[in-house]
Amino acid sequence: MTATETTFNGWANWETWNVALWIGNDESLYDQARSIARRGGSYQDLVAMLRECGSKETPDGCRWDDPAIDGLEINDMMEELCE
Repeated sequence: MTATETTFNGWANWETWNVALWIGNDESLYDQARSIARRGGSYQDLVAMLRECGSKETPDGCRWDDPAIDGLEINDMMEELCE
């Protein structure tokens, strides 16, 4: 599979899509992701912040730190929030 191939609604998999969906559609989470990205942070920084706030998973039950999540894809999405 190449980097341009996708398997779930344009994302690498369900887990990546689910996390991206919540980041893009929850205003508070969007603002936090954008703020982290503006400071040069990554998805892992967002995950750490979410853990500190007591959030372990999306409302759909996908763990923020699920190993199936394509972190590079989420990092790219977070960078796009700053454009």
